Amino acid sequence: MTTTTIQRTSPSPPTAAGPPRRRRGTAAGVIGRTVRYALLLFFLLIVLMPAYVLVVTSFKSGSDIGVTGQWNLPERWSTESWTKAWTALGPSFVRTFQLAIPVAVISSLLGAANGFVLSRWRFPGADIVFTLILFGMFIPYQAVMVPLREVVSTLGVPPGIPTLIFVHCIYGIPICTLIFRNYYATTVPVEMVEAAWVDGAGLIRTFRSIILPVSIPGFVVAVIWQFTSAWNDYLFAIFLSNTRNGPITIALNALAGAQSPDYAASMAGALITSLPTLVVYVLLGRWFIGGLMAGSVKS
Repeated sequence: MTTTTIQRTSPSPPTAAGPPRRRRGTAAGVIGRTVRYALLLFFLLIVLMPAYVLVVTSFKSGSDIGVTGQWNLPERWSTESWTKAWTALGPSFVRTFQLAIPVAVISSLLGAANGFVLSRWRFPGADIVFTLILFGMFIPYQAVMVPLREVVSTLGVPPGIPTLIFVHCIYGIPICTLIFRNYYATTVPVEMVEAAWVDGAGLIRTFRSIILPVSIPGFVVAVIWQFTSAWNDYLFAIFLSNTRNGPITIALNALAGAQSPDYAASMAGALITSLPTLVVYVLLGRWFIGGLMAGSVKS
């Protein structure tokens, strides 16, 4: 005689039912995606409209240029305006590279050094020093133009590009210091710095051998920011240089501000002027966003 044992299982407690998920194939989901993509396409067209007018007008000539026919394609495609624009902007185009590259590198290195000291090598009054450095970001450039010109003249800095490099490096220190201080304080582990100190590395050795190799995301952000600021600057350029020794923004203004402006050449000049910054953002845009996010949260 066998005995059968029956085990009673208690019913599992009811789970909380979440909100019903919208299926991707439902009509509401299809309509939502369609509206979303339509809005994105609409805003994209609005953004690209000025670029279209710039490109099309730069290849027009003669009677094709006008307000009524600005949306029309040129009847005869011509590169004469591009040749004229490059002839006018070519020398200043090279000078602007001589300005923007040193500014981006020097100000980024200074900002990295300041950010490391203010984030990891604490000293009495560090927060006050950081606040005073940031205060430079909120001083309007227009308020210091006249005394700045006198200071540069008194220091004997050569006019033109050397003066602009000096000024942009000084005014780039606050924003670069902020970028690197946040990056080092939130992303770089403090154990790396402490290990270098235990091994006997000093301040400069720690910064050069430990910090700089892991600072690439921060440098990408600072370099793009400073390169773009120096390349597109007009206020410092008009006060501290001229068309013979200044950057491309002054030459573009002279090209577009003549008594009888050539609109096709002006459009071509605007495209030539914006091309380097566009290339920089296309090539480094992914690392730019990654560098911003790297210093936004604490790991």
